[in-house]
Amino acid sequence: MEYHFSNAQRAEVLTQALPYIRQYNGKVVVIKYGGNAMINQELKEQVMEDIVLLWLIGIKVVLVHGGGPEISELMQKLDKKATFVDGLRVTDQETMDIVQMVLAGKVNKTLVNLLEMNGGNAMGISGMDGRLIEAEVKDKRLGFVGEVTDIHIDPVTDLLEKGYIPVISTVGCDKEGNAYNINGDTAAAAIAGALQAERLIMMTDIAGVLQDKDDPNSLIREITLEEAEKLCTDGVVSGGMIPKVQCCIDAIHQGVKNVIIMDGRVPHSILMEILTDEGAGTMVRGKA
Repeated sequence: MEYHFSNAQRAEVLTQALPYIRQYNGKVVVIKYGGNAMINQELKEQVMEDIVLLWLIGIKVVLVHGGGPEISELMQKLDKKATFVDGLRVTDQETMDIVQMVLAGKVNKTLVNLLEMNGGNAMGISGMDGRLIEAEVKDKRLGFVGEVTDIHIDPVTDLLEKGYIPVISTVGCDKEGNAYNINGDTAAAAIAGALQAERLIMMTDIAGVLQDKDDPNSLIREITLEEAEKLCTDGVVSGGMIPKVQCCIDAIHQGVKNVIIMDGRVPHSILMEILTDEGAGTMVRGKA
C-alpha cells in the first residue's frame, strides 16, 4: 500500500523528530543486524537507507552483523554437513574458514557497498582487525566457537572520529592468532559496552519481549534491568530469547544506557525507535 503525504504532513513529521535528533546528535548507537531482515533484499536496502539517514543527522552509528543463513548456504554448496551441539553450530577448521569468508568477506562488503550507494561513508572490519574482538574457546565440543575475553575498541573509535560508519563482522581471534566464530548478540553487547553507547538496538525475528510467547499482542514495551532478570528467572522469557535478554542485561552492566529488542522485519523499525515517541520493540532500561 502506497501512502501519499502533503508537504504540511511531511513538515509535521520532521518537526516531531527534532527533539530526538537533538538528543542523539553526536551520540553512539550500536545496531546488531541479522536474521530475516538480512535475507530479504528489499528490507536490507531499507535498513541501510535508515542507517545512512541516522548518520546524516549526526548520530554515530556502529553496525554489527551476523550472517548465519549465508554461512549455511555456502556450506550446503560445498557439501559440508552442519553439526550442532545443544543448538550451537560445531565449528571445525574447515567450517571456520567458511565463516571467515562469508562474514568478513561477502556479507561485510555487501553491507558496506549498500551504505555507500545510499550516500554514507562506511568502512568494513572484522573482529580480527586491530584485535578488536579477543576470544578463547567457549566449549571444546564446539571447536572454533569463541567466548569474548576482551574488546580493543580503538579501531572503531578511530573510524567514528573520521566520520565513517563502522561495519563489523563477528569473527574474533586469540593471542595465538586462531580465528573464532563469535555470537553476534554477545559481540554487539561487548562492543556497545566498550563504546559506552547511548543505545544498543538488537534486530530480531520477533516483536520484542512478550508476556505470553504465543501472543504477539502481549509485547512488553519497557522493562528495568531488575524486571528483565526476573522475567528470565520466572520463565516468562524462555528458549532462544534467554540469551538475547541476557546480552541486554550484560550490555547495561557494561555501561550502555538502554537496549532495544525489536522486530527487524518491520519496515523502518530503527527510525521508529530512534525518532518517534512510540518507539519499537522492548526497551531494557539502564539505571537513570
